[in-house]
Amino acid sequence: MSSSDILRISTQYTLYNAYAVLSLGVLGNIINILVFLRIKLFHGNRSAFFLIVESFSNVGYELVSFGLTILTSVYGDDGTGRSDPWCKIKFMLAQVVLLITYFMIGCASADQFFSTHSYFNRRQCCTMKLARYSAFIISFIWLIHSIAFALFFNVESSVGCVISNTNALRYATFFFYPVIAGFLPMIIAALFSLFAFRNVRRIVRRQVPIIRRRLDRQMTAMVFTRVIFFICLIFPYSFYRIYAINHPTSRTQPLPYAIAQLIQAIFLSLVRINSGVNFYIFVLTSSQFRRQVKFVLVKKCWRQIKRTFAGVNNQTAPNQTEYEESQRESDKNA
Repeated sequence: MSSSDILRISTQYTLYNAYAVLSLGVLGNIINILVFLRIKLFHGNRSAFFLIVESFSNVGYELVSFGLTILTSVYGDDGTGRSDPWCKIKFMLAQVVLLITYFMIGCASADQFFSTHSYFNRRQCCTMKLARYSAFIISFIWLIHSIAFALFFNVESSVGCVISNTNALRYATFFFYPVIAGFLPMIIAALFSLFAFRNVRRIVRRQVPIIRRRLDRQMTAMVFTRVIFFICLIFPYSFYRIYAINHPTSRTQPLPYAIAQLIQAIFLSLVRINSGVNFYIFVLTSSQFRRQVKFVLVKKCWRQIKRTFAGVNNQTAPNQTEYEESQRESDKNA
């Protein structure tokens, strides 16, 4: 098989994977956001808040990936090997949304551990205010970090968009990819989710309202399964990046370069899948979440759409229609 055939396979694989993840991933993340925002049970739940932030971050990554896919389909590559500014911007955008996703999963796991702890003071140490501050600070830190780190990326004619600074390369090799984008978020998520799973198995012994007990079990199971998929999908990519930045393949070697592009496409597809798989994990994991999705889509969103179109078709007497609707709602709540 020639290098051109391998490059064509790599390009086609990237396109199909990106389109599939974009369509299914964006839809799934939007449904996640709707469910967590529109069901009162999740209001004030910190793990749900972190999962909302993760879903927004996932949508951001999928949109960045979609833009790169369009460039690939038009020009044959994403253009990062031809433009210094685009090389830096692409890396910065992709890195910041990925890091936010990684650490929001860790935050959700940590919150489930504290929320299900047997000691009251441990359960009370985490508040919604602290969760909002944590999400903002984490996002701000990784935004600044990504902007600063992206400055060390430059285009080299033979290998494309790579880290050109020796110290930055050492930092990426020995700290960033193995620790910040590798073991640190994985260890945080894995340990806290395991401890939370242990806590929730003992929750029957505590005097906890049945609704709160069910919610803790539901969120713990969802987060625990999410962490398993997160580690399985991100672990291979982290090691690949350490190797790739230290051993870039020159374009003057067509066959090795084509093989390297295909391997990169496969590992990047795992990252894309990680950004779009959370909703489907939750649906498969929790029967309660499936009922909540059905309730939001059918009872809330679909009825709201029907009311909107009904309002457009009955514009002759809008005030009377709104008045009757509000009266019916008042009677139901009475």
